[in-house]
Amino acid sequence: MSGHKVLLVTGGSRGIGASVCRLAARDGWQVVVNYAANREAADGVVEEIRAAGGTALAVEGDVGTEIGLASIFAAVDGAFGQLDGLVNNAGIIGMPARVDEMTTERLDRMFAVNVIGSIRCAQEAVRRMSTRHGGRGGAIVNLSSMAALIGAAGQYVDYAASKGAIESFTVGLAREVATEGVRVNLVRPGIIDTDIHASGGLPDRAQQSVAVIPMHRPGTADEVAHSILYLLSDAASYVTGAALNVSGGR
Repeated sequence: MSGHKVLLVTGGSRGIGASVCRLAARDGWQVVVNYAANREAADGVVEEIRAAGGTALAVEGDVGTEIGLASIFAAVDGAFGQLDGLVNNAGIIGMPARVDEMTTERLDRMFAVNVIGSIRCAQEAVRRMSTRHGGRGGAIVNLSSMAALIGAAGQYVDYAASKGAIESFTVGLAREVATEGVRVNLVRPGIIDTDIHASGGLPDRAQQSVAVIPMHRPGTADEVAHSILYLLSDAASYVTGAALNVSGGR
């Protein structure tokens, strides 16, 4: 094992995930930048980190599939032989729709990526980090959303429900591994100015939503990433099972 900590960021090629990768590398983490399809974007993040003197590796793998999960963790083991942190950032959103309009295929994919993928990644992380398994401890940060509390009626109820599942999972896992050197927390971003809105069919949503945000502006990916880095750090050594809202007061 090296003296530098190793961090896996799922969905690390864009948005919040990419910001976490950059900031973590600046803080001395060796970073695994996971991506599902956009190799060019992941390589761009890796190049930025390396140009600044950091260590990073791009790893392909869809967390919504067993093949993808196996590929991700095989790459982590092969390149670093250890894992000290996991940010469960990979997630998808659908086009705006009512619940009674959603297809089975949409729901299956939503929960495969946002819920099962996050749980499976956490399983693999615990197997590597928990003192029960011979690890040296570590930290997991799950990405929820303010949608889990608001419900996202008329737009993304399935996405909100998937994040609600992550909230319950975070509390349960945190208590389960609290004596094994592993801390588990979550961050709830509000309306953040990233391209996830475009993938959900509302590219201008962040700017169009300022009226419902008490701070009257959307957040940035870096603002969420700084909160994630705090929860990963030793400064949060007595924080587990917690939820941190990064939502401009919403």
